[in-house]
Amino acid sequence: MRVFADVQEVIAAQGEHLGHTDWLTIDQSRIDKFADATNDHQWIHLDAERAAEGPFGATIAHGFLSLSLLAHFSQSIFSLTKKPQMSINYGLNKVRFLQPVTVGSRVRDAVQLAEVKETPKGYLVTTEHTVEIEGQERPALVAESLGLWVP
Repeated sequence: MRVFADVQEVIAAQGEHLGHTDWLTIDQSRIDKFADATNDHQWIHLDAERAAEGPFGATIAHGFLSLSLLAHFSQSIFSLTKKPQMSINYGLNKVRFLQPVTVGSRVRDAVQLAEVKETPKGYLVTTEHTVEIEGQERPALVAESLGLWVP
C-alpha cells in the first residue's frame, strides 16, 4: 500500500507505477452471486458440466465481474493521509477484456497513476489497471479508470 500525504503528493507521482495488489481467488460462489446481482445467468458462467465441454474447459467469470473488482483493488493499492471530502467513481475511458478468468483462477491488479487533473469539480484522477491472471501471459483486462476527488 502506497500512502500519500495529500493530493499534491499524488500529483507529483503522475506516471508512476503504484504497485500490485494481493492475489484474489475467483471461486464459483463469487461468480454465482454476480450472476444473481446482474441477472446474467449464461451457462458459461454457471453450468460447470456444460462449461467443462466448452471453449474454456470450465466456467468463467463475467467480464464485468472482473471489471467490478477495480473498486476492491483500488482500496488496497494507495491511500491519502489527508483525504478529500468525497471520492467518487467518475467512469472509464477504455476497457478491453483480453482473456477469460476461469473458475479457481487468482487475479491481481497492477496500477499506474496516469494523470491527476484539477477541474472546477475537483481532481480528476486517471489510473490504468491491468488485471493479471496468475500463471497466464495475457491479462484478463486492461482499463483506464477515472475517479473524482472533491476537496
